[in-house]
Amino acid sequence: MTLRPAAQPAAEYDYVVVGGGTAGAIVAARLSEHPGATVALLEWGPSDRDEGRAREIRRWEEMIESEYDLDYRSVPQERGNSAIRQSRMRILGGCSTANTMIAWRPLAADLDEWVEAGAAGWDAASFQPYFDRLAIPVHPVAAADRNPFVADVVASAVTALGLPLQERWNDGRTDTLARGAGFFEVGYDPETNVRGSSSIHYLHEVMDSRPALEVITGARASRIVVEAGRAVAVHYSDESGALHEVRARREIVLACGAIDTPRLLLLSGIGPSSVLSAAGVTLVHDLPGVGENLQDHAEGLVVWEAVAPPPRVSASGWDAGAMVGVDGDPTKPDVLMHFPVEPVVDHPRARGVSFPESIVAIAPNVAKPHSRGRVTIASADPDEPPVIDYRYFTDADGHDERMLVAGVRLAREIAAAEPMRSHLVREVFPGPDVQTDEELSAVQRDIHQTVYHVSGTCRMGAADDELAVVDPELRVRGIDGLRIADASVFPTLTSVNPVITVMMVAERAAELVAAVPA
Repeated sequence: MTLRPAAQPAAEYDYVVVGGGTAGAIVAARLSEHPGATVALLEWGPSDRDEGRAREIRRWEEMIESEYDLDYRSVPQERGNSAIRQSRMRILGGCSTANTMIAWRPLAADLDEWVEAGAAGWDAASFQPYFDRLAIPVHPVAAADRNPFVADVVASAVTALGLPLQERWNDGRTDTLARGAGFFEVGYDPETNVRGSSSIHYLHEVMDSRPALEVITGARASRIVVEAGRAVAVHYSDESGALHEVRARREIVLACGAIDTPRLLLLSGIGPSSVLSAAGVTLVHDLPGVGENLQDHAEGLVVWEAVAPPPRVSASGWDAGAMVGVDGDPTKPDVLMHFPVEPVVDHPRARGVSFPESIVAIAPNVAKPHSRGRVTIASADPDEPPVIDYRYFTDADGHDERMLVAGVRLAREIAAAEPMRSHLVREVFPGPDVQTDEELSAVQRDIHQTVYHVSGTCRMGAADDELAVVDPELRVRGIDGLRIADASVFPTLTSVNPVITVMMVAERAAELVAAVPA
């Protein structure tokens, strides 16, 4: 195989995988292992092989808002922060080149929710084994990378909240890890700090040696071609703007992520008829659930002035945290906390908050959001950005707002306990004068941040669920030869950071596709 520009593609393959990111790189690599199968992988951006920022996990923040970042924005939010910048990566390896690779198996309770939502066969016993197939390295944060200040935050969380200290989060337990504090397990090599991106560990070694695999970079997909009810081809443009078509003899797999997969379906005329009509797109297949069910982990922030800046020792800078129950179910965390080495305070600073030179923080997020947003398009023009409406904190029962406030109060409890307390001078945000639930909610909803975990916009479901976009085999309803393998298929967002779950979905998707007789 030769990595070559999109202007010179072969015309036809057995499989076409659209999106070379976290999931797509895995699907393409696994399918190309099968004798006799040919695979084209279309990636909008360039290769990551010569990009140092995409190799070292400590450099993940250098990728955010870089030339590779699509940097999407949302419509104004009625109850949340309207200034969020949603990073989506246009580079081989996708968002797995630009995250902290916090590695968790999905909790058993999360997968139980999926089954209850109609995703038969995605229970813990059936799905958890795909974790063991992953080619990426997963290790506990190494001793040399363990920041001593963060270790003290962990110790305070254990003491203040009565949490078990978790030394291993992925040791095979599926139902007893819903609470605890500790350093995470991370997809990285502790000796080199090389990240566990899907591109590095699934593609780099085979891209030049596997004739069955064609990686076409600079290829921006604009349309899925459907003939007689079957997806047969993909239209894409190369970096010069020239248009191309690549055809699939067997199947097309979409892996563009929870924003761009529904966007591509809509541009192809597959989605809610009302949305397509309003956007001026010819209807190909009315599929009401495309773009609906958007979920994300909304993350709050508590910041203190520190006696001295913490040392910069870390694996990624976001190496530890805690899972905490609020509503009493021991199998389901309600708040997931991150203990960053260097706080990200862009949003409060943009609101006029001043910070001293030495600061530390805890970032609690809503582990199981009840609010649901949507992704859509405003026109048939692929150059027009997607329309993203998170609808944060709009759930009818107020669960998400309540958990955000609870997270702030839990963070304060941690900070009041030793040994963290000895590191602190005072709370600077939201500040000691902000105390009532209403005050805390208002200030946190104004400055909260995404954790870049958007999911659910082409969700799995049962045959009688009209808003399900794919069935439990990941097949797009009503269109033959078309599947989806990325975070958009999640019925509900996992309690924990989802990158490993996305990779596991990709491993299973490749198995499902390959099992279909030629």
